[in-house]
Amino acid sequence: MFRVLRWLRNTVVLMWLCGALAVSAVALGVQALTLSAQVATVTASASAAALAHRKDLAKAVSKAKAKARLRRMLVAIPVVGAGAAVAFEAQDFRDWQAENPEGTFADYSCEVAGLSAEVVDEVLQDLPDGVRPSRDMVLNQLPECMPPA
Repeated sequence: MFRVLRWLRNTVVLMWLCGALAVSAVALGVQALTLSAQVATVTASASAAALAHRKDLAKAVSKAKAKARLRRMLVAIPVVGAGAAVAFEAQDFRDWQAENPEGTFADYSCEVAGLSAEVVDEVLQDLPDGVRPSRDMVLNQLPECMPPA
């Protein structure tokens, strides 16, 4: 009789343990599916945001290139070009001065000269060695506010 009761008790404990493990496995499976769905949703939303950002960035770059192209075309016309160049430079100075309220035109000129020197140096690096001017000759053309590098 005690054997039967002990066997019955062990069987009940084992059945309860198997049931608890089965319920836990199902609950973990449901949680895994829920988390997977959340990850997929967040990934899709991040991908869409990145694509929209890339499109906005490409549009801004294209717009800046078109604006620069238009400026070059206007400057290429002799009389209109001179006036356009002065107007563009004045607008650029006003934009710079808004960012640097205590800056003077001399400060602006030095900054523009430094940036232009960097661009000229990059462009000259693309030329063949026989045509490219020496680095010292280019550096000697810098304004007084820009020390040679």
